Amino acid sequence: MYAYMIGKVADVAEDNLVLEVGCIGYNIRIPGSVAPLLPPVGEQVKVYTYTSVREDAIQLFGFLSRDDLAMYRLLISVSGIGPKGGLALLSAMSADDVRMAVVSQDAKAIAKAPGIGNKTAQRIILELKDKISMEDAFSTNADTALPAQAAGLSEVKTEAVEALTALGYSAADALRAVKAVAQEDMNVEELLKAALKKMF
Repeated sequence: MYAYMIGKVADVAEDNLVLEVGCIGYNIRIPGSVAPLLPPVGEQVKVYTYTSVREDAIQLFGFLSRDDLAMYRLLISVSGIGPKGGLALLSAMSADDVRMAVVSQDAKAIAKAPGIGNKTAQRIILELKDKISMEDAFSTNADTALPAQAAGLSEVKTEAVEALTALGYSAADALRAVKAVAQEDMNVEELLKAALKKMF
């Protein structure tokens, strides 16, 4: 219904934002992680929104980036994950962390979110693994196009992650370390050395 809203912050609670747009105050449900990032009351902010329509309620859910909104849409496409479940997950994890957990099949990381049990975490991985690629997990911002060299670089990163997991590191930790140190001109050996330093 609404792609985004630009307005003044009227009130902020842990999971709710009142955004004043054209003399109307909109109640927008937000992840707990968003509240500390909002500007002070009276300041302007742009919020990307998802409208949930049910028989008994119409609710707005808001995010500070298109990337977070896209991840939220993916999460609520999973059977058994409703609008509140998706919000709870993005309160506990960033969109990047969710991507890494799905790609590395780290159900434990997902299950740490309130109201998300191990079975639900496994279902999220099962239903999203074909929708989130390794390159998505390495991309720092889904709003921007990947560089032309990304396909070649992906192979190097993948080999480095596989080498780290073979050394006993969790796939999620390996992904995170490789993502933090990767540069376009690195070969597998250089990337692996840099990632190992990062992990110590």
